[in-house]
Amino acid sequence: MPPAAAVASPDLSGADQPNTAVSLRGLRKTFGDVVAVDDVDLDIFDGEFLTLLGPSGSGKTTVLRMIAGFELPTAGTILLSGEDVSQKAPFDRDVNTVFQDYALFPHMTVLQNVEYGLRVKKVPKAERRQRAQEALDNVRLADYGKRKPSQLSGGQRQRVALARALVNRPRVLLLDEPLGALDLKLRQEMQVELKELQRDVGVTFIFVTHDQEEALTMSDRIAVFDTGRIRQLGSPAEIYERPASSFVAGFVGTSNLLTATAATQIIGQEGTFSIRPEKVRIAAVEEEPTAAEHSAMGSVHDVEYVGAFTRFIVNLEAGGRLVAVQQNLESSSSDVSGYRNTRVRLIWNRKHEFRVADAT
Repeated sequence: MPPAAAVASPDLSGADQPNTAVSLRGLRKTFGDVVAVDDVDLDIFDGEFLTLLGPSGSGKTTVLRMIAGFELPTAGTILLSGEDVSQKAPFDRDVNTVFQDYALFPHMTVLQNVEYGLRVKKVPKAERRQRAQEALDNVRLADYGKRKPSQLSGGQRQRVALARALVNRPRVLLLDEPLGALDLKLRQEMQVELKELQRDVGVTFIFVTHDQEEALTMSDRIAVFDTGRIRQLGSPAEIYERPASSFVAGFVGTSNLLTATAATQIIGQEGTFSIRPEKVRIAAVEEEPTAAEHSAMGSVHDVEYVGAFTRFIVNLEAGGRLVAVQQNLESSSSDVSGYRNTRVRLIWNRKHEFRVADAT
């Protein structure tokens, strides 16, 4: 089985390829002896929702800040619609940024907050009022213009921040973990709303998060960062189903990694192989796999009942451990608890196992 390869940016040479909104070439940023961003090349297309995903300190936020102009690159170039803006100030770039803390003026009304940037640009009052109201319409807050930020919920304040950024009609909107301050239910609702808004307005969104589910839910493509570099670039399905390295497999969702002796005995090949837990099923010991399947014997170490599904942690007789996930279509917590310490067979389709490279 050949190694999974990182997904490259599409070839832009063809006439039918999308236009490039942002192009990064050889982008590097150091702070003293610390290399925060290390030789990043990336094309982001017009109208795309691209997510920069990675753990804290991986370089994703520094890349966003360099695109915004809040940090200047140590080396490399940043092109916006083909124009080199690497050394330009933030106000000379056709981008706007939405932050996690909203940064709304508490003494102003919602409408005044939204039109503030236009007022700074000395846009005539009638035009800025019209544009601000249109922006509030876009984020479904048409009737909230006279309220103060303190009278809004967290989700509504986030939408005001989005309207204030969009009212300037930027070519690119940068979002720095904008949903991080919201509770889980509201964050999930805002994920849907934000993606719908992006489709409606057609603006290029560059979204930074460390939340894998958020990235998978919202993105057209994901750039997975680690130690200042892009480890894989591709669609959510490509990143999840075909991780290019053990780092990507372990960071994006939950992944089983079969290595060393276990890989040799079970897969029949040396190397490291990724298998997602939901692809593995629990079977009786006597059940034989088909020609299209692999299987492994083991003992259930622990059972985690999570409501909609149950997670089984299985110690393999060949060495190592695999996790299997089973939907609770009819089971309850009392039904699955009896699996603990039981000998079982794990079975999965061979097409769901992928050789991955070790992270470097």
